[in-house]
Amino acid sequence: MPSHTRYTAASRSVERIIVHITLLANRDLHSNYALNLLLPRLANDHSLTLFLSDTVGGDSSRQPDLHWLQFLEQTLCNDLLFPTLDRAGVTGELLTFSAFETFLEQPWARLNDPNSETGLAALAASSPDLMISLRYGRILQPTAISLPPRGVLNLHSGRLPQYRGVMATFRAMLAGDTLLGTTLHWIDDASIDTGRIVNTHSEALDPQRCYLSNVLSLYKPGCRAIIDAIHALSADEDLKSHQATGAGDYFSFPSASECQAFRAAGYIWADLAHFATILQRYHPPAEATVQLDLPWIDFSEDGLLTLYRTALQP
Repeated sequence: MPSHTRYTAASRSVERIIVHITLLANRDLHSNYALNLLLPRLANDHSLTLFLSDTVGGDSSRQPDLHWLQFLEQTLCNDLLFPTLDRAGVTGELLTFSAFETFLEQPWARLNDPNSETGLAALAASSPDLMISLRYGRILQPTAISLPPRGVLNLHSGRLPQYRGVMATFRAMLAGDTLLGTTLHWIDDASIDTGRIVNTHSEALDPQRCYLSNVLSLYKPGCRAIIDAIHALSADEDLKSHQATGAGDYFSFPSASECQAFRAAGYIWADLAHFATILQRYHPPAEATVQLDLPWIDFSEDGLLTLYRTALQP
């Protein structure tokens, strides 16, 4: 990870066409990890604006499995870890959403209504040449899609058209697939995951790896595909694309019986020991933590389970 310096238009490369890029993501761990991969690579040559949704889809947390997953992907970071680091003004190897300000034209903003008059005005004010959607929790309608002259690209964390919709990795694991994948595609209209495909990446599905680890593993190749596409567009090149063959299937959040089948197949949502190593990457070095007297968050398996039980309290 490069040093965290604020970039200005004057410091950007003059050899490339500067593309004003508006990024749309979700306030979750996966989006944050992907943005940690993307923003340092893009900020020198492009003007970046970031909008975040709070959730994807409707209320998926009523089921115990999905409530646990939401705690790990969102609550733990957004309500506990990130605010602690932000209040202390410290960063680790990985940055919180607020710490991304060093790469952005302005601090990130919440945007849960991109198709409203207010939402459209916010998007238009960012003067996007290109929009990138990454786990964004809202469906863009034609007016929003038409704002950037170079279009809207979406990184879908699944293979298309087989797994349209949410939690494609879960679907691939449940089906016993041998491959996981990401698909970078254009958003051409308000239909979901049906646009022209720019890039597809596939990798072996490791059945011994937990769901969260399998999802996170997709973002290095997925972000490389985004960066390659942006470099081509900023050099005023056309991106080759093709329409997927077949309609595929659309999936919403899994039912209780599907979650039970997932666990019965031997899968787990999170390997908590591995998950803790990811969270530790957001912390500054141990000596700095002691010097700054940062509040201690117990990321051990018992500690995470205790935090979860506390979060369940009304």
